[in-house]
Amino acid sequence: MSDPTFSQPERRNFLIPILVVLAIVAAAFILLHRFAETRAADGSVTKVAVLPTHTSYSNGSHVVGHVDAAEDDLYVLATVRVHDDDSKLPLFIKDLTGTLTTQDGTDITTSAVEKNDLDSVYMAFPSLKSMTGPPLLREIEIAPGASAEGMVMLHYSATEATWKTRKSASVTVEFYHQAPLTLPIPQ
Repeated sequence: MSDPTFSQPERRNFLIPILVVLAIVAAAFILLHRFAETRAADGSVTKVAVLPTHTSYSNGSHVVGHVDAAEDDLYVLATVRVHDDDSKLPLFIKDLTGTLTTQDGTDITTSAVEKNDLDSVYMAFPSLKSMTGPPLLREIEIAPGASAEGMVMLHYSATEATWKTRKSASVTVEFYHQAPLTLPIPQ
């Protein structure tokens, strides 16, 4: 009969695989940080037009003490130019928004009017049509080194006086794979 042996296999050294995994994670982090944090876009608001509107609603009733409803709206037409500074990666516009900071510090944020809604706005307010230009569209690609320019229509429930006495106003261009770009609207 043979003697039983209780031999154990040699223990593996896991130091090398752990170092390889750490090196791969570090390289991925550096690449992600490099491409995600760089500002690849530059832009400006080149032109601004404003149309204040006052709409009164009447229900046809002549009741004493009855006040008809009224609404003040403000349409801000900002011509925005966006330039892709990166020489390798294109930019893709995801969304366009505007923020109006009133004199008392209240922020009013609105999304830009969509391309499909522009005709309805022009029908309701024909004087806007003459103030507009080609729109800056969502979902467009700006090639590396190229620029895109167009009108961004912002609709605020505010008066012309609120606009004239504002603290600040800006247009934010959001991209799919880059940090958003916030452009001030000049006073």
